[in-house]
Amino acid sequence: MIKNRTLYFIILLLFPVHIFSQQQPKEFVSKKDSLLPGTATSVSFTIENITSGNKVYDFRVETSGQYIVPIIKKSEYPVLAGQSSVYIVPLRVAAECPQGNYTVTLYGKEKNNGDPVIKSLQVTVSGNKKLSVTAINSPEFVKAGETINSSFLLKNSGNITENLLLESKNAIVDNGSHLLLQPGETKIVTVSKSTSSDLGKNEYFNLNLSVSSVDNPQEIQTVYTTTKIISIKPTDDDIYHRLPISASLSFIGMENRGVYHDGFQGEIYGKGSLDKDNKGQIEFHAVTKNPVEFNSFTQYEEYFINYKRDNFFVHLGDKTYTSSYLTEFARYGRGAEFRYNFKKFSIGSFYNHPRFFRDVKDEFNVYSTFKLNKESEITAGYLYKIPRTEDVGFNLNGLKLDSNAHLPYATGKFKLNKNIDVSGELAYSKTDRTEGSAYMMQVLGSFEKFNGNIMYMRSSPQFAGYFTNTSTINGNLQYKISKRLNLFANYIQDAKNFKRDTLFLAAPYRNYLQYGINYKYSKKGSLMIYNGYQKYQDRLEPRQFDYYERFVRVSVDQQIGIFQINAQSQFGKTDNYLSEFTGKSSFYTLNLAFEKFKTSFNVFGSYAITSRYQMQNEKQIYYGARILSRFSDDTSLSIFYQNNYLPEEYYNDRNLFEIIFHQKLFKGHEFDVSGRYALQRGQIGNKDFIFSLRYTWRFDAPVQKIAEYTTLSGNIGNLGTKKIDGIRLMMGSHLSVTDKNGNYIFKNVTPGDYLLEIDRSTTEVNDIADITLPTQVLLTNKENIFNFNLTTAANIQGRIQFNESEEKNQLSFTQFQFNKEKKKKESIIIEASNGEQIYRKVGFLGENFDFTYLRPGTWNVKIYRNGLDKRYKIPMDTFSFTLNPSETKDLVINIVKQQTEVKYQQESIKVGYNEIKKKK
Repeated sequence: MIKNRTLYFIILLLFPVHIFSQQQPKEFVSKKDSLLPGTATSVSFTIENITSGNKVYDFRVETSGQYIVPIIKKSEYPVLAGQSSVYIVPLRVAAECPQGNYTVTLYGKEKNNGDPVIKSLQVTVSGNKKLSVTAINSPEFVKAGETINSSFLLKNSGNITENLLLESKNAIVDNGSHLLLQPGETKIVTVSKSTSSDLGKNEYFNLNLSVSSVDNPQEIQTVYTTTKIISIKPTDDDIYHRLPISASLSFIGMENRGVYHDGFQGEIYGKGSLDKDNKGQIEFHAVTKNPVEFNSFTQYEEYFINYKRDNFFVHLGDKTYTSSYLTEFARYGRGAEFRYNFKKFSIGSFYNHPRFFRDVKDEFNVYSTFKLNKESEITAGYLYKIPRTEDVGFNLNGLKLDSNAHLPYATGKFKLNKNIDVSGELAYSKTDRTEGSAYMMQVLGSFEKFNGNIMYMRSSPQFAGYFTNTSTINGNLQYKISKRLNLFANYIQDAKNFKRDTLFLAAPYRNYLQYGINYKYSKKGSLMIYNGYQKYQDRLEPRQFDYYERFVRVSVDQQIGIFQINAQSQFGKTDNYLSEFTGKSSFYTLNLAFEKFKTSFNVFGSYAITSRYQMQNEKQIYYGARILSRFSDDTSLSIFYQNNYLPEEYYNDRNLFEIIFHQKLFKGHEFDVSGRYALQRGQIGNKDFIFSLRYTWRFDAPVQKIAEYTTLSGNIGNLGTKKIDGIRLMMGSHLSVTDKNGNYIFKNVTPGDYLLEIDRSTTEVNDIADITLPTQVLLTNKENIFNFNLTTAANIQGRIQFNESEEKNQLSFTQFQFNKEKKKKESIIIEASNGEQIYRKVGFLGENFDFTYLRPGTWNVKIYRNGLDKRYKIPMDTFSFTLNPSETKDLVINIVKQQTEVKYQQESIKVGYNEIKKKK
C-alpha cells in the first residue's frame, strides 16, 4: 500500500491544525471545532499504542453530513510501540452546509490481529449569512401606458435558509411578499409597475426592490433600476407665458326680514407672474356690488391690484391695512401701499380710506425696518389719522377727538436663543388736547418637555390707537411628562375697548382659565380632563348673557374602525349677573365622524341644562349633521343641518340648513348652486334665506411670448434595408412619413425636449436604426436637422459549456458525490454592451443563451460569476468582436472545475507525540 509521508506533510502545510502539547495530548479529542462553510479544514484524533509491538492501522473516515466530505477517506497509519500519535483528518466543508452540529467518525482495524478502533468527534459548523441582490434586467424605456418589468437576482451564498420579506414602495412584487431561499439557491424576482397613458411629459421612474430577513427586518438591501417613460399624449409646450385667471357670474337671491332682493354679481381674479422667470408677480381682484345685504355667505364689493418684483411691492385698492398691533391692527379700506426691501433695511408706507369705520376719514402710515439677523428685527413707524369733520367727533371711550391724531410707534422681535423668542411694541398718541400711550410684550418658549407663550397689552385712557383704556393678557403652557401624558393650562382676558370695523360684529368679552391633563391611553384614543372658570359678557345692548362659571370637563377621543368618536361632559356652577341667581350648568356632547363610499359623515348632538341665560336650569338640545360626498373629481355635494346655536355665537352668520352642489362641466368651466337658511347676525330667531347660482370660467391669458414655432427635418439613409420610404416617425403628438428618398419633416412644433421614435410596424421586421431609438432631440432654433440610417439587426447566440475531467491517479480536494452535485444548478450573468446599450441575462451551466435584435457595431460580452461555486472557474470571461448587419455570432462559454493534485511518495513521515511514559 502506498505510504503517506509526503501526503501528511502536504496536509500540515495546507490545512490548519492545533498547536500540539506533550503535556495535554487529550485536548485534541475532546475539543469541538467551529468550522466555516466553504473552506478546507482538519480535525485530529489521538491514537495510542500501549503495547510493546509496533502496529499498523487501516483507517477510513465517515461524517454525519453530506456537505462535510473527508478529503482522504482511507489510509494506512503506523503507530510505534509505547507511543501516542495524532491522526489528522482533512475535511472539505461545502458553502451550502447548514449550520449545526455534526459527527466525524474514524473507523480503524489493526492489520495483524484485526483489533478494531472507533473514535468520534463532534464538530460545529458556524452560521454564515450571505445574501446578494442584483438588478439584472430593466427596460431602458417604455411607452406611457405600458408596464415596467424589472428583474432582480437573489442568491443565498450562505448556509442558513433565508426567510425573506420582499417589498417595493412604488411597484408590485410579482413573486409575492415572502420568499424562502435555501442555502446555495438562486431565484429571479420580477417587480412590475403600470404606467399611466395620460402622462403629459417624458419622465424617469426609479423602481426599487427592498429585501430583508424576517428574523432581522432592520437589515434591508434595496436595489434600484431607472426606466424612462415616454409620453404618447404629450402636453404641447406653450410659446406663451400665461397668467391664470378665473371669471365668474353669480345670480343671488335673498329674503331678509321678509323683503326679497336678487340680482347679478360678477367677479374676476388673477394671480401669477408676468414673465417666464417668475420675477414679476401680480394679483388682482374685482367684485361688483352685491345685489343683497352683505353677510359671510356673499361677497362685498372689492377692487384691488398688487405687484411684486424682486424687492419692490405695491398695492392699489381695497385691503385690510395694518400699521402695528397697538395703533391700527386691522382696518379695511381703499387706498395704496408700497414697500421696498434693501439688504438689511426696508421702508414702506400706505394711505387708507376706511370703508366700514365711521370715525376715521383718512390715515397715513410710514415705517422702516432694520434686520439685525435672520430672525430679529426692529421697526419704527408713524401713523397719522384724520377724523371725519361731518361727524360730531371722534369718540374714544368718552374721549372726544376733534383734531388729527399723531401716533409714532416702535416694534421689535428678537430670538434670544434657540428656545426663547421675545417681541414687543411701544406706541404714543397725541392730539390737540390729549396724549396717551400703550405697550405690548410677548414671550414664546420652546424646550424639550416644556413650551408656552404669554402676551400682555395695556393702553392708557386717552390713547388714540386701535385699543383705548383697556388691557389684555393671554397665554398657554404645556408640560410633557411622557409620550402619553402631558399637562396644560390656558388663560385669556379679552380687551374691552377697541375700534373694530362695522363689517362684522365683535365676539363676546371673554375671561377664562382652564388647566388639565391629557392622557393618550392608546394609539387611537386619548382622555382629557379640564378644570377652570370662564366669564362671558355680551357686547350688544340689551345684553342676553353675563355670567361667571366654574366648571369641570371630561373629553374622550377614540377611533374604532372607521369611526372617530368624541364625547364630552361638562359640569359647572354658574353665577348669572343679569338675572341675579346661581344655578348649575351641565353639558353632554357626542360627535361621530366616519368616511365611506367617497362620502364623509359627521353627526353630533348635545344636551344641556344651563343657568347662563334668562331661566334657571333651562334645558337645551342641539343636534345636526354634515354630509360631504365626492362622486368624482368633477362632482361633489355637501349637505348641512343644525337646529340651533348657542347665544354666545351671535356674531357669526349661522347656518341652519345648507346645500351646495359643485359640477365641473368640462376643462375650465364649473357650475355651483347653493341654498341656505341662516340666523341673522345679532339675532336669535330671525332667519334669512339665501340662494346662489354661480358659473366660473378658468383660463390662462397670454402675457408674454417666450418662443417661436420651429421645424425638424432630416433623412433616413439606407445601409442595406429593402426600403426607406413610407416609414412613419413620431415625435410627441406630431407625425411624419418619409418620402422615396427617406426625407421627413415636422412643421409648427413648439420648441422643447422631445423623443423621436420609429413606428416599427412600417419597417421590415429585422430593420434597426444605427442610433439608439427612441432618441432625445432638443429643438431650439427655427430649423433643426437630424439624420440617421437604417440597417439590419444582428444576433448573438451561444452555449454555456461545463467541462469536467479527472484522472484516476489524482485526488481532488473538491470531491463530492456526482448525484449530489447535479442537484445544484449553478448560474452566471452574461452582459452584452456596445457602450450605449447594456443587456444582461442569467445563464445556467449546460444551457443555451441568446441576444437578439442588436445594432451592428462593436460589442463586448462580459461574464460575471454571480456567486459561482469556488470549485469552478471561467477561463475566458471577456469577448470583444464586431457584429455585421444580419450576422449571428456564436459564442461558447467554458466553465471548468478546478483540480488540486496530491502526489504520494514511498517513504513515510511520522506525525505524533514523543513517547508517553506509563505510570507504574
